[in-house]
Parts: sequence; C-alpha cells; structure tokens
Amino acid sequence: MRELPCAILAPMQPGDEHWIERAIELARHSVASGGGPFGAVVVRAGACIAEGQNRVTLWNDPTAHAEVVALRAACEKLSSFQLEGCTVYSSCEPCPMCLGALYWARPARLVFACTRADAAAVGFDDDLIYRELELPIAARKLPTEQLSREAGLAAFVDWARSSGKRGY
Repeated sequence: MRELPCAILAPMQPGDEHWIERAIELARHSVASGGGPFGAVVVRAGACIAEGQNRVTLWNDPTAHAEVVALRAACEKLSSFQLEGCTVYSSCEPCPMCLGALYWARPARLVFACTRADAAAVGFDDDLIYRELELPIAARKLPTEQLSREAGLAAFVDWARSSGKRGY
C-alpha cells in the first residue's frame, strides 16, 4: 500500500490508533454482513459519539457511505448539524461526497487509514468524481442542464430576508 508523506499528516493524538482500528474493524464487519469495506467513527473528548458502516447495497442508498451514516448518527445524538470538537476516523480516505459532508459538518479533524488509490485498486474509483468536479459542467459525463434560474432565485431571496434562519 502507498503511504502518505509525513508532511501532510497532522500530529497523532492520544487515542488515534484505537479509534482508527475501530473504524477498520467496522469496515471488516461491514464486508462480513454484505456491505462495502468502509467504517467510520465520530469521537469527541475521547468518547465515541457514533459509528457508521457502509450500507449502500444493504439499504439501496447511494449516500449510505460509512462516513455519512456516522455523521448522521452523531449529529442526531448531539442535536446539532455541526460536529465542533469532534474527530472523524475513517477506514479510508473519504470520497468527494463524504468529504463534502465532512466540510459541512465541520469536525475538528479527520483521520483515515487507506487512501483513495487503495480503494481504486479494489474497484472503488472515486478518482472519476474528483476529475469530473474539475471540469466545466458541459464537459462532464453526466448530462447536466440549468433550467428556471430566475424562479429558483426566489428561495435565496426568501432565505436572505428570513429573520429566523440558522446559518451553516
């Protein structure tokens, strides 16, 4: 397996090895139960807040990646849509969808074991999505069209004028 250069790794913190081992254990259990080989754990102040396993094929849900499952459970448990002070441990470098969800959830840290190249080697090629995101919309493999922008802007006007909104 390809190791990441040490320069991009954050300093290890107490408990990191324990929690990454738990994420890997969840990934292996997921495979044993018919799910994909991914697991994730959300930890705050040394305690597990939530865990997730890949459930895409088991739930027929393309968003049921381990990180998303764990984030949803953690946010519900904490009654918050953000995970301040939390560390997310993932058995693998998150895909673009999960990485986006992590940025929205704003945990303090992300720690992962395997790389996206490791995942690609067994058939999970997230690199296609990473490459597609860099392309202009018209050049992407997924045919995409914009329609009714002016009508759609009404929701943004409503949001901007709302006094009860919660920013995120």
